[in-house]
Amino acid sequence: MTDEDVAIAKSGYRPNVVGSASIDYTERRRNDMSTRLTSGSFGVQVNQMLFDGFQTKNTVAAAEARVRASQESLRNTEENILYSAAQAYMNVIHDRQVAALTQQNLEFLNEQTRAARSRLEVGEGTRTDVAQADAARSNAEAQLSAARAQALSSAAAYRQLIGEEPGQLKAAAPLAKQLPRSLDAAVAVASQEHPAIIATSHLVDAAAFGVKAAEGALLPSVTASAGISRNYSHTSPGGISNTDGYSNAANIGATLSVPIYQGGRTSAQVRKSKEQLGQARIEVDVSRDQVRQAITAAWTGYTAAQEAVAANRTVVSAAQLALNGVIEERNVGQRTTLEVLDSQRDVINAKINLASAERDVVLASYAILQAMGRLSVERLGLQVTKYQPEEHYNAVKDKWFGLRTPDGR
Repeated sequence: MTDEDVAIAKSGYRPNVVGSASIDYTERRRNDMSTRLTSGSFGVQVNQMLFDGFQTKNTVAAAEARVRASQESLRNTEENILYSAAQAYMNVIHDRQVAALTQQNLEFLNEQTRAARSRLEVGEGTRTDVAQADAARSNAEAQLSAARAQALSSAAAYRQLIGEEPGQLKAAAPLAKQLPRSLDAAVAVASQEHPAIIATSHLVDAAAFGVKAAEGALLPSVTASAGISRNYSHTSPGGISNTDGYSNAANIGATLSVPIYQGGRTSAQVRKSKEQLGQARIEVDVSRDQVRQAITAAWTGYTAAQEAVAANRTVVSAAQLALNGVIEERNVGQRTTLEVLDSQRDVINAKINLASAERDVVLASYAILQAMGRLSVERLGLQVTKYQPEEHYNAVKDKWFGLRTPDGR
């Protein structure tokens, strides 16, 4: 829609052509005599603006700047969608892993419950051990139901964004090779390339041209006009036909208009435009601060997630070793069933935390690229058709007439 604003603004350069036609019947009665007059005319009038205080020129420039801003906003939307897609992808993988780990935990607890009952039958265990195992197993069943529900919810979110059901998704790796070496380097890139900053900068240009266009209303304007018409008249007095015939007319001229006072309307519009320009400049600073904050958050999140992955791998290894030792000690009567269940819970929690940290590393790398303004179809190497907004813009910016959109509607 923004592309059409350029064509609308350029219409100020072009002539206005108006065709007109009229017909009139008049009947007059006097002293029992009637007179009927039939008259008509048709013609064409052409008006062409020669000078309008540079209003059209600045309006076109403002419209073009808004088009560039909308194209950058579209690129920003593309990055947001790509990040959301990556998030949905990683959530499916993560939630499936959690469901699988919860299933493994339930199978382990089923085995512990059977072992506790067997030891009770041979007099080596207690009813407390069986009750503890049963409670842990029931809790694991509830956790498994919740994990499966979350996995289905993530799959639905994936279907909404991607357009198809998630199949067997491959494990994803962080985009480490595309990341800069430092946070400062990432901020420097974002200040030059992030579409949100570029879009607000174009809106500053549009607002500046808007001020000039508003000021142009205070300048004189010159309009040229030309027209041609054909007139017809027919008079029938007293029932006797009397045809007056046709006459032709043509005119050409120019009009100079000098604004003197418009009730303060134009001055108010100029002041309003200047305030809008000031607001647009503030929005640029706001965008820069938001981008800097997003990069800092993503970068620190990426670093923290990497450390969490390393730490949780150590925790998983240690927790698994401890579980194996507790089971052996329980078998010889040195540990209780409750201690085995606690150790198993530690193992499962450590594995779930590791899966979460691995997901966070990948998502944080995508978040850094998004905050830099470099999360694009090309950089990700996606085999999809990319929308080219320039094609629509070029198709409509100089269009003189036609009601159909470029896609045929």
